[in-house]
Amino acid sequence: MHLGVSLEPLGAGATGERFLDVAATAERLGFNSVLMSSHLLAGSAGSAMDPVVLLSAVAGHTTRVRLVTSVLVLPYYHPVVLANQLSSLDVLSGGRFVLGVGVGWHAEEFAAVGVPVERRGARTDEHLSVLTALWSGRPVTRTGTFGSLTGARIGVTPTTPGGPPLWIGGHTDAALRRAARFGAGWHGSGVTPDTMPEIRRRLAAEAQAHGRTLADLDLSTVSFLVPPGFEGEPPGPALGGPRPSVASVVDDLGRLGEAGITLCALWMPVPADRMADAMAWVADEVRPQLG
Repeated sequence: MHLGVSLEPLGAGATGERFLDVAATAERLGFNSVLMSSHLLAGSAGSAMDPVVLLSAVAGHTTRVRLVTSVLVLPYYHPVVLANQLSSLDVLSGGRFVLGVGVGWHAEEFAAVGVPVERRGARTDEHLSVLTALWSGRPVTRTGTFGSLTGARIGVTPTTPGGPPLWIGGHTDAALRRAARFGAGWHGSGVTPDTMPEIRRRLAAEAQAHGRTLADLDLSTVSFLVPPGFEGEPPGPALGGPRPSVASVVDDLGRLGEAGITLCALWMPVPADRMADAMAWVADEVRPQLG
């Protein structure tokens, strides 16, 4: 199993220098990926730092670590503009970018961008079709519900053949079908060793229905963690339980790995000035025991 670090807990109020320092530290400590969520408005939804802008800056500040949106709310964006932006990020990062997408849920944000929240699923499916078609490098002619193209070619050809890998986020039946249809992977949030086997079973069924197998999909998740000795309030069930130890965190991660998770991104709501220490605890105490 690979380990990643979510940058979201740093919050919208963190300085740009703080974000970049945490990303560079994650790379130095050997983490596989850094991830950022997608929220437009301040409030209970979470951070307001734009993930495409932030990960572009991180791309110039690192050389190895993967850059993942976790997740980009796809229906907020125009697919042609986004296809060119993300191709540019793929080029600038040397092919290190992974596009995790979801349909979103925050009604206030949908209203703010003029997108009907009830059409978010259909809009996401059509946008995914447009992205993959443009990233193929072939001329695209299509008429859709949300826009039309006639012989269009992407302005910037992505470094990654066929475009950045698509990870589809969400636990609903529609999200799992979308992962089986479009995805190179599925991306969850807050799954536990006890809930993951059922998600895996449902994913396998959807993959079979689309002429694929579960082996065709990378399985990843964001998991919450407050290391022992650190202060923070996780928004859901945390790795290692309410009083985590090295042994309990390693046990949970091992069971997630047995359930098929290949990347666990750690969402650690610790004070921003202690994030480097929290990552070092994981790198020094936990990772050596994962094998």
